[in-house]
Amino acid sequence: MKKAIHPIAGALALVILATFWLSTAVAEMSGSQAAVVAIKTAIPWGFLLLIPALAATGGTGFALSRGRRGGLLDAKIKRMPWIAVNGLLILIPAALFLSFKAQAGEFDMRFYAAQALELVAGATNITLLSLNMRDGLKMKGWLRRDARS
Repeated sequence: MKKAIHPIAGALALVILATFWLSTAVAEMSGSQAAVVAIKTAIPWGFLLLIPALAATGGTGFALSRGRRGGLLDAKIKRMPWIAVNGLLILIPAALFLSFKAQAGEFDMRFYAAQALELVAGATNITLLSLNMRDGLKMKGWLRRDARS
């Protein structure tokens, strides 16, 4: 069961994060305040799917790795704390702050500074999760390993 849950939850978490990021970028580029308010209001509700998906990914990943070490597995394990810290200390607080500000119609410098931070932190987590997915696919033999792996 863990072998099935891990990749599904990981892919779901990555898709949700990418959706948050792309929706934010598109809403900001559209210039529509209504679109920004809608996206910034919806993102915290998306946590109801994202947080369990990340928890399931991490939990099943650690369970599957029990007793194993080295190579790609170590790389995946080293990325997980950064993903968690980035999410807990930057992404979640920023999303809640931006939702509050957007709903209040307060599109000031603090809003845009937090928005920039959220986009950078979100891109970082998307990158880290993508690297973990790539390494997992290599470990399963679904992608070819290069000479360094």
